[in-house]
Amino acid sequence: MGPSEPWLATVLPVLNEEAHIEACVNSLLHQSLPANEHIIIVMDGGSTDATKDIVQSMVRDLNQDKHPTLLCYDNPGRFVPHARNLALQNLPDSITHILEFNGHIEADEEHLMKLKTIWTRLEINHPNIAGLGCRVVGYNTNDNLVESIIDSTLENPLGGSSGQFAVFDSEGETNVPAFTFHLRSALEAVGGWDESFLTSQDSDLSMRLIKAGYTLFRTPEVEVKMRRRTSFKSWFLMSHRYGFWRTKVLLKHPKRIVLREFLPLFGLLGTILLFIEHPTYAIVPIALYAAVLILSGLSNWRNGVRHLIGVPFALLLLHIGFTIGLVDGLFRKGGASQDR
Repeated sequence: MGPSEPWLATVLPVLNEEAHIEACVNSLLHQSLPANEHIIIVMDGGSTDATKDIVQSMVRDLNQDKHPTLLCYDNPGRFVPHARNLALQNLPDSITHILEFNGHIEADEEHLMKLKTIWTRLEINHPNIAGLGCRVVGYNTNDNLVESIIDSTLENPLGGSSGQFAVFDSEGETNVPAFTFHLRSALEAVGGWDESFLTSQDSDLSMRLIKAGYTLFRTPEVEVKMRRRTSFKSWFLMSHRYGFWRTKVLLKHPKRIVLREFLPLFGLLGTILLFIEHPTYAIVPIALYAAVLILSGLSNWRNGVRHLIGVPFALLLLHIGFTIGLVDGLFRKGGASQDR
């Protein structure tokens, strides 16, 4: 990690992010890491809004002496894995590490320096480290009611996950780091991202890195703030998409299974069986599930009546969408997402 040439590239696949892209890129341009150590590569997947224009304007106005190099390229493949692979294949030779980012997250000014420091410490005892992930948090803003409700839902034990939205407080090894700081040579050793995964490509990559003998870590000392969905429709579609691609990941990596993700499906199947055999008893699991949703709402009573109702509703949409997606993933090939 020499200071004379850039050793770190942040790769930023984007599509129609005009509302957030300027704040996102600015958070990367104003890092405490010396500017000459870092480059930022925005890969536009065919935005039909002002995303690309905003980035190109930032490129033109950039003070090259004070900020990292900012580049903007087209991503003909459109999707995230295509963008990352294209960038990986065309990086300068000096780049040894690559940071995953997206157009609706922001990092504080110490983000890159913290990642560098923690990585240097970890690799002393873990020379096979290939990735270091961070914690993802919301904006805790009341600007949009649905976004605030979804943020609270993801903090709920029934709404979180072991992956990108995991809530964790200690540093350690993981199978699914979020917005990962990767070792370039490790990525090249496993062939980069699998472009058949239009979503969950990071989960698939992590499993392949682990199979190849690498170790992945995550740390709560580094955070990114992520914009949540702003409508219940997009939240439901996202839930379906995550379930759909989870099935695709599990078909390729059966050891990646997390049983709690199947609890809504098991509960539904169990309720159907009870209804067939003993219709009267079918009300029991339904009542238990309703009670759990109500308790989840009550845990948010300090946020107001709308959260009291909204969080259970968002949880219900999440469970239904994800479960339908799990089943759907068995029968269909993946296509472009429509949840943004």
